[in-house]
Amino acid sequence: MALIDCKNVSLGYENRIVAQDLTFQVNKGDLLCIVGENGSGKSTLIKAILGLKETESGHLHYGDGLTAKQVGYLPQQTTAQRDFPASVFEVVLSGCLSSKGHSLFYSKQLRQKARDNLEKLDMLAFQNHCYRELSGGQQQRVLLARALCATGTLLLLDEPVSGLDPLATAEFYKLIRRINRDYGITIIMVSHDLQDALSLATHILHMKGDGAFFGTKKAYLESGVYRAFTGGESHA
Repeated sequence: MALIDCKNVSLGYENRIVAQDLTFQVNKGDLLCIVGENGSGKSTLIKAILGLKETESGHLHYGDGLTAKQVGYLPQQTTAQRDFPASVFEVVLSGCLSSKGHSLFYSKQLRQKARDNLEKLDMLAFQNHCYRELSGGQQQRVLLARALCATGTLLLLDEPVSGLDPLATAEFYKLIRRINRDYGITIIMVSHDLQDALSLATHILHMKGDGAFFGTKKAYLESGVYRAFTGGESHA
């Protein structure tokens, strides 16, 4: 059964429809990249998947036992968030909040989980550093570790390399591949960079406002949607 099942969904924002007739599935192990023009509803779809936005029509459901509490989310980072005055460990540990329940304190197991996820992303040595003193690429690794504390199943990433330099971007994408392939975590990622998305994705959802293409990367590269979007350019 699919982790995410979306059928004939329309989405609205500020009293207008921004996406319609979206139909796709996300299965365990997929790496789905959501691409398309600005204003086509990509970030709105992420909010709908998270349950933060209602659909105008159609249905969008979790499957295979997945719940909202088992989804890790890495949103676009604001300037204020980049200047957050907390330690790296405190930021990552906050990703365990939904697992803490009604307890006033984080358990030994949850604190170890935070350390384990920092180690996965090569950031354990920075656990006592102040978050706002890190580089942009290091901050994104910390936020990714935080998102991993919330899930072992599904990660949602909204423009995760926005504002990063080319080297930090390449390193971050290597981490995404490793998390998907080595740890078996399913990933949905919104990207404005089509070529980078194609280097990562198993599947593509190309949103156009008046509809969408959904399929494997191979099917997308052979589609008229891809050719129209790139002006007929081929993918190396």
